[in-house]
Amino acid sequence: MKALAADYDAALFDLDGVIYLGPYAVEGIPEALEELRSRGTHLGFVTNNAARTPAAVAVHLEELGIRATEADVVNSTQATLRMLAADLPAGARVLAVGTNALAHQLAGAGFTVVHSLDEDPMAVVQGYHPTIEWPRLEDAALAIQRGAVWYATNPDLTRPSERGIVPGLGSQLQVVRNCVAIDPKIAGKPYRPLLDETVLRLSAKNPIFVGDRTDTDILGANIVGMDSLFVFTGAHGKADLAEAAPEYRPTHIGFDASALLEPKREAEFQGQRYICGYQEVDFTEGVGYLSTRPLTRDEQLDALWAGLQAKWRFDVDITAVLNSLDALR
Repeated sequence: MKALAADYDAALFDLDGVIYLGPYAVEGIPEALEELRSRGTHLGFVTNNAARTPAAVAVHLEELGIRATEADVVNSTQATLRMLAADLPAGARVLAVGTNALAHQLAGAGFTVVHSLDEDPMAVVQGYHPTIEWPRLEDAALAIQRGAVWYATNPDLTRPSERGIVPGLGSQLQVVRNCVAIDPKIAGKPYRPLLDETVLRLSAKNPIFVGDRTDTDILGANIVGMDSLFVFTGAHGKADLAEAAPEYRPTHIGFDASALLEPKREAEFQGQRYICGYQEVDFTEGVGYLSTRPLTRDEQLDALWAGLQAKWRFDVDITAVLNSLDALR
């Protein structure tokens, strides 16, 4: 049967929680990506995380056994730079509140990077920093209070890691937001700039986006009209899908990114039930239940997809279905 990836000319991947968890690749993903390349799928790596340059990310991917060049990686700083270029004069003073990689990319784009409130910055650009110093957040808040335009590379409240879920840039942004009366201009998912930048750089005509978060990856793909594949290796899981409003719902689901090599999962409505594969979810009086017994992970994914259709289309309570799917988080 035809693989899901065959319907698209490019596959765009979120990184944290999809390709890797901290320093480790998700099991089986390097091999799956190589197989996708051999079939002619153009691969792009898209990250909200501005803590590293695209070159550094490419090196990390290579270390994990994934072929990648700097041109294959698009990060939220690159999209932020395009926003800055449209809003600010050349050489504008910018207070960089993030890692050295953020400052390096800002300087490389021709902006004057400053590190002090006393240097009268015209803008504040905030990116994720794993060990941010509190005085830098204070400087950001004070500069914004004095009229500096506030930009942020992404809104992610959390990040998946090899140890579990940890605070992301969105949590650092909230510290500054508590002191100012405005919201930042944001480049990263779910906002358009990052995905628009990715499509532009990779010349993708009909891409699919692979992500692990409904609130950034899937919402972002829907905003730009791109199909999406939700995977279970990162931040969000089956309960997040069940409660997702229409704009947060993916086109496809799979356990991990290797689902691109498998046939797409489809559910059929028959009377008062949804059928996906050999799995059936019946519903009466607004309550859904499994009339089959899914044992393997793939069977449970089929059951979930059937249950999600009942939930999304008829607002069926699928709590019992979700509780039966112990192979899915």
